[in-house]
Amino acid sequence: MVKELQLRILPEQAASEQNIRKYVSQEHGISEKEINCVRVLKRSIDARQRTIYVNLKVEVFVNEQPADDGYQHTEYQNVEGRPQAVVVGAGPGGLFAALRLIELGIRPVVIERGKNVHERRRDIAQISRTHMVDPESNFSFGEGGAGAFSDGKLYTRSKKRGNVEKILNVFCQHGASTAILSDAHPHLGTDRLPAIIENMRNTIIQCGGEVRFQTKMTSLLMKDNRVTGVVAQCADGSEVELNGEGVIIATGHSARDVYKYMYAHGIEIEAKDIAVGVRLEHPSQLIDQIQYHRREGRGEYLPAAEYSYVTQVEGRGVYSFCMCPGGTVVPAASGPRQIVVNGMSNAARNSPWSNSGMVVELHTEDLDEDSLKSLAPVPDEEIHGGPLRMMEFQQRLEYAAWLQGNMRQTAPAQRMAHFVNGKGSYDLPKSSYTPGLISTPIHFWMPRFIASRLQQGFKNFGRTAHGFLTNEAVLIGVETRTSAPVRIPRDHDTLQHIRLEGLFPCGEGAGYAGGIVSAAVDGERCAEMLKEYVVK
Repeated sequence: MVKELQLRILPEQAASEQNIRKYVSQEHGISEKEINCVRVLKRSIDARQRTIYVNLKVEVFVNEQPADDGYQHTEYQNVEGRPQAVVVGAGPGGLFAALRLIELGIRPVVIERGKNVHERRRDIAQISRTHMVDPESNFSFGEGGAGAFSDGKLYTRSKKRGNVEKILNVFCQHGASTAILSDAHPHLGTDRLPAIIENMRNTIIQCGGEVRFQTKMTSLLMKDNRVTGVVAQCADGSEVELNGEGVIIATGHSARDVYKYMYAHGIEIEAKDIAVGVRLEHPSQLIDQIQYHRREGRGEYLPAAEYSYVTQVEGRGVYSFCMCPGGTVVPAASGPRQIVVNGMSNAARNSPWSNSGMVVELHTEDLDEDSLKSLAPVPDEEIHGGPLRMMEFQQRLEYAAWLQGNMRQTAPAQRMAHFVNGKGSYDLPKSSYTPGLISTPIHFWMPRFIASRLQQGFKNFGRTAHGFLTNEAVLIGVETRTSAPVRIPRDHDTLQHIRLEGLFPCGEGAGYAGGIVSAAVDGERCAEMLKEYVVK
């Protein structure tokens, strides 16, 4: 017999399956010896009152065992000798596109400019030690994409776009904990993601697909305005032509060379709204105290607390982005002369710090010539404007931060209250950012239309959450890669580029996703549309 129950219990009662069994036995009159398994279907924390509860929806297996692993399996067929498609990029969009192509009987050839996920970790570790960024292997480029070394958040609001549950089940099939199927805000953790990504790659290869690392797309192959493949540069400098029935381009939000290629060759692209700002880091204990409304913070049984803040200042949104409880701030530049920061967390979320991007909406119409002139151009970088103007603004802001950081990966930083009050910080608190911080007046050198909105936004958040606006928190600059600065227009029904048949712009890099799950969903949809295109 299987019983489905709704429980509202204390954190210590929800801390383990054994504790839940004991509670169910006592409250529902079931002998504990007869309970073979308790499977959590939904889990959320209610911290609105001083007494905190955990809401659970559970299946209780009485005198019987579960008949499955707790997730739905996807069958992947052998696609050797089948029609071929090229997938550019091995981030979540590209990986899930490739897996879906295999389901549909198409052989994917995945090319990735960076290294495999394990080699990539070594290059990332070198950034803090040498302050040098490998432009092809960093926090943005390499197997798994930008999401591989992040918090691994799997929460998305884009449920109307595709089957989110399917995406989560595929993650479980490749090694993720089934807890992601039940948690209100699921995450994987930076420490667990590499093995999951490697398992996905192995599935592609075992089914007859192909994955090539250190293979960077340099151009598209076209015939009669139809995309028939790509030209790619290998690690040794040689070039290879890869042909297919179609090309899914899922290069991520930092592949600026791809945008420049499209612009130079008359392939239609358009500027897209973005959001830029800083990464804000607090002691995690302070965030726990604020969010859980109690002096002891999370205590023994609660996870590191999350927050989400949003306000309007002078007609633009100011909001928290990619909040990493119990996490670290990382150097996320994808090339030289850049400072870019991001956040990540391990599965346990047990760092002494919690951080979040704090960003201001920037609309395409906000960037006129005077706005761009508020930041110096990057030397030796061609000035494009037009559809690349938002990208150019990103580059200029990252270059300004690099100059402020003494032309190293040392990040410019300022205490939070000092920033709001327009004061310099003579010293800085301890931080998780391993390349180091340098005190600079961010309020002074950051463009005024961004800095002033952040200052007012922080005041608003401080009124909402007592103790949030504090000099114990530090601003670390700059957060610029919240989304792609360019959109590659595609047909609403076929998902193909509006001018090029056979090209399927996909995921974050194409401007159609905002995180791991939404990029994965978009990857599956592009694979499905490519299949329809092939069988016409």
